[in-house]
Amino acid sequence: MSKKLKAAIIGGGVIGGGWAARFLLNGWDVVVSDPDPEAERKVGEVLANARRSLPALSDVSVPKAGKLSFAASIAEAVADADWIQESAPERLDIKHTIFAEIQTHCGQDALIGSSTSGFKPSELQQGAARPEQIFVAHPFNPVYLLPVIELVGVQETVERAKVVLEDIGMKPLIVRKEIDAHIADRFLEAVWREALWLIKDGVATTEEIDDVIRYGFGMRWAQMGLFETYRIAGGEAGMRHFIAQFGPCLSWPWTKLMDVPELTEELTNMIADQSDAQSGMHSIRELERIRDDNLVAIMRALKGRNWGSGELLNIQDARNKPPLPTDIDHPLTTLERVIPVDWMDYNGHMNESRYGQVFSDAGDVVMQMVGADQAYIDGGLSYFTVSNEIGYLNETHLGDVIHVRTQVLEARGKKLRLYHEMIRTANGELLSTCNQLLLHVSLETRRSCEPEGAVLAKITALGEAQSKLPKPASMRN
Repeated sequence: MSKKLKAAIIGGGVIGGGWAARFLLNGWDVVVSDPDPEAERKVGEVLANARRSLPALSDVSVPKAGKLSFAASIAEAVADADWIQESAPERLDIKHTIFAEIQTHCGQDALIGSSTSGFKPSELQQGAARPEQIFVAHPFNPVYLLPVIELVGVQETVERAKVVLEDIGMKPLIVRKEIDAHIADRFLEAVWREALWLIKDGVATTEEIDDVIRYGFGMRWAQMGLFETYRIAGGEAGMRHFIAQFGPCLSWPWTKLMDVPELTEELTNMIADQSDAQSGMHSIRELERIRDDNLVAIMRALKGRNWGSGELLNIQDARNKPPLPTDIDHPLTTLERVIPVDWMDYNGHMNESRYGQVFSDAGDVVMQMVGADQAYIDGGLSYFTVSNEIGYLNETHLGDVIHVRTQVLEARGKKLRLYHEMIRTANGELLSTCNQLLLHVSLETRRSCEPEGAVLAKITALGEAQSKLPKPASMRN
C-alpha cells in the first residue's frame, strides 16, 4: 500500500484554510499549525464552505477526504510532511523564523511553499539551511476553487511542485523570472490603483467599478484572459490590427498608473462607506458562499465547453473517474456524484430535468461497459433513449452525495431496457427511479438495427447475467 500523503499548513487564516481544504478534499491528510486559539474554528468554517462547493465541480466520485488535525507546534506539524505550505503574515522576519523551524524538523525531500504575494524566493531563502527547498507557491482566494498557482524558485523544486499541484486539480504557472509581486498581483495592482483614482476623482463608485468588471470584461477574462480577448477585438486581422488600431491611445493621458493617490483618511472612508452600501447587507460568510456558488456555476458552464478552467476540470474528472463495473452478476453501480448548485430550482431542490441527466449518465456507463463507446459511435452505431419513465420519490438537495444502482431488464437484439434507482448515499434513501428503454441505431440511417461484433456479444452476456437477478424492490412495490 502506498504511503498516505501529508500536507502541513503553517498558518490557518483564509489562505491557509483554503490550502488545507484543497489538499484535504483531494485525499491528503492535513495538519495545521497556528498559534491563534480560534484557528480550529476558522479553518473549520473555510472547510465547511469548501465541502459545499469543491465536490460540486466534479461529475464523478471525488477522492475520499483525508484526515484533518491540528498540531501544537510547527515541529509536530511538519514531521513526515510531503508538502509544507507557509501562509504567515507578510513580514520577512516572521517568515525567516518559520522557515528555520520548518527546516530543522522536516524531511530534506519535503516541498516548502510560501503563499507570499510579494516576496521573491531569494528573499525567502536568506539564511535558510537548504535554500533550494523553499519556493513561492502563490494561490488565489478561494484556494480550494481557483486553480492557478504562481510558482517561483529553483527549477527542479518547482517542477516537482508542479506535478503535485496538477494531481490535486490545480493550474501551476512557473514564473520565468523573480519579480516583486510575481505576475498576477502586478497586474491587479495596476487595476487597483486606477480604481482608487476613479473613486477619488468622483468618476465612479465601488459598485459601479465592480459592475463594469462583473457585467463586462470580467466574464470575458474568466474564460479567455487578456490577450486572447484583445486578439478577437482585432477582428479577422487579429492582434496586429488591434495594436495598430488601439496602440496609439497608450500615449494619451488617460491613466494615472504612474501616480498613486495618497490613501488619506478621507479617501479610505469614502471607499469603505461605498463598499458598506454596496455589500454590507451580507455577512462575510454569506458573500463567500455567493462567490463560491457563482464560481461553480461559471466553471461548470466552461466545463461543458471544455474551455479555460473547464478543460482543467474535465482533465481532473478523467483522473478521478472510477473503473467501469465488472461484476455483471450483481446490480451495477453506474454513477456516484455530488449534486451541484446549478442543478437547483426555485423550490430549493434538484430540478426535474437533472434527474433525466443522472439516468442518462448512468445509461452511458452501461453503453461503455458493452463497448458502445466513442469509437463505436464514431463508427456509425449507437444507442438512443426512446423512453424514460421517471418516478420522483423524495427531494434531492444541494450537496447531496448520490449513487445510481442499475439493473438490465432486457438486452436482446435492438432493445436495451435498464432500471435505475437513484439513492442518497448517506442514509440509503431511495430518491428516484427510472425505467429506461434504449434502441440500437445506425447513425447513418437514423433507424434501429442490430448491434454488431463485440458489442453484440457483450450486451448478450450482460443481459443473460442480469436476467437471473430478482427484480428491484422498488419495482415490486
